[in-house]
Amino acid sequence: MLKKGLAVLAIAALLATPALALEQGMDKKETEKAMVPGPGNTASSTNLGLALGLGLAIAAFGGALSQSNAIAKAVDAVARQPEAGGRIQGMMIIGLALIETLVIYMLLICFMWGNKIV
Repeated sequence: MLKKGLAVLAIAALLATPALALEQGMDKKETEKAMVPGPGNTASSTNLGLALGLGLAIAAFGGALSQSNAIAKAVDAVARQPEAGGRIQGMMIIGLALIETLVIYMLLICFMWGNKIV
């Protein structure tokens, strides 16, 4: 499972490299200006938009994987000990809520920083 995750991250990094490249033919002053974050800077807003989108995608992907893993383990535990099903279900729901909270935090970060994208 770890190898698949690393492969997905490597592919995403390779696909993101053209978005991070500077325009061809920029001189030194334009390159330095593009590297300084500011309200009228299109390079920094493009990078911010890419970072927010990629961060939200990774958070949603990680949340989905961890939730499915937690549910699978809880179902397996209930199958082994049916009398402990109520306690296992309660702990699973609390764990799922905490996992989903992390994804919602990333969504809030996207909303807070989203107005910085020009």
